[in-house]
Amino acid sequence: MAALLEKVLAAPLPDNLGREIIVVDDGSTDGSDKIVEQIAERNPGVVALFRHPRNLGKGAAIRTAIQHAHGEYCLIQDADLEYDPQEYVHLLKPLLEGKADAVYGSRFMIVNERRVMYYWHSVANRMVTGMCNLVADVNLTDMGTGYKAFRTALLAETPIRSNGFGFESEITVKLARRGARIYEVPVSYHGRTYEEGKKIRTRDAIKIVLSIYRFSRSGDLYHDAGAKTLHALSAAPRFNRWMADTIRPFVGDKVLEIGSGIGNLTRALVKGRKRYAATDLSSEYLSRLTSRFPHRLNLEVHRCDLTNPQDFAPFSNAMDTVICLNVLEHIEDDRLGLANIFSALDHGGRAIVLVPEGQSVFGTIDVALGHFRRYSEAELKSKMEATGFVVERVLRFNRISRPAWFVSGRILKRTNLEWNQMKLYDSLVWLWRKIDRFIPWRPTSIIGIARKP
Repeated sequence: MAALLEKVLAAPLPDNLGREIIVVDDGSTDGSDKIVEQIAERNPGVVALFRHPRNLGKGAAIRTAIQHAHGEYCLIQDADLEYDPQEYVHLLKPLLEGKADAVYGSRFMIVNERRVMYYWHSVANRMVTGMCNLVADVNLTDMGTGYKAFRTALLAETPIRSNGFGFESEITVKLARRGARIYEVPVSYHGRTYEEGKKIRTRDAIKIVLSIYRFSRSGDLYHDAGAKTLHALSAAPRFNRWMADTIRPFVGDKVLEIGSGIGNLTRALVKGRKRYAATDLSSEYLSRLTSRFPHRLNLEVHRCDLTNPQDFAPFSNAMDTVICLNVLEHIEDDRLGLANIFSALDHGGRAIVLVPEGQSVFGTIDVALGHFRRYSEAELKSKMEATGFVVERVLRFNRISRPAWFVSGRILKRTNLEWNQMKLYDSLVWLWRKIDRFIPWRPTSIIGIARKP
């Protein structure tokens, strides 16, 4: 352990990066934790030790480390020195260049050197990598590598349920399903023999296979309920097109979209605009927006808080359309939000504001999503007019889902939309679009179309 930490402390890092070393003692009995304590005393603020009362496994150790990580990037270093800390620079390079969200150090890409090891071990590794690739729809060469680097915020927002080596397949499947950018770089590998203490065995490979199956069917991709709902909506491209088609006649050439999330609506509307500014508060969503539309030269990505007038200064009187869908209900002072939208519009420009309708169906999903309210048509119209807008019309959108929303949020007390349910709903959007205007009850959402005089 002392040799490892000395190497990690001395490992070269890219310019302007500091280091934070988090050591998780996973119930060791060999006294290695005492060695870490001594090194931590000599390196205050750099080395930190956290203990598990008993051995829980690699996944549990990583979960603990993530909870205490402060840096922008994190890199997993196993304690056995099979991977060389001198290669940190190679793993971090795609992250620092903004190309990647996660980087895997592959033992099977061409490298300067590697220790020749067990044939059947490599066969098993390639088999589970192939299975994981099939499920996650990626083409990794080494899913099980012990050398992985991540943006810390991404890893912290991804639930890790595996305690053991199933972490490797779990994080791979979840990141792929989240649309994260995964890169591979070749790394040297100095594997240990079983006599030298190599721990992974046949039973571990079986557990990894089972975890691939388990997480291929799971919707457990985010901690945050709002993020889960956005992901569920990403599984509904027909619904997103329906929403985009509904507002498209009112959208101009210079567009500011508030609360773009992961770009479900952006994807449908950005094409053909002279300028399209996609904004959000979440750094995770901003990163996803940047990676999702790398070839859209008309697209800008900005951080923008609907309640902060300073964030709207770059757009002052410059945009002919502001789109704000499912955002206004998230802020307590919605009049301030409308005023900021007003400030970004050129004279004659339009605001398109979609909000949930009907306080009578306000339930646990609304609470989990952070909604302060649901609106009536009269309330939305009066608040837009009080801001200075001329309300041209209020559209009623998506009546078909109102009973399901009521049942889920008021009766079943659910807290998010399910991915599989959205897939099923989306498969019938062609029908919902035809019959929605004939349905007698009130809509799930209303859309205010208003002009700045």
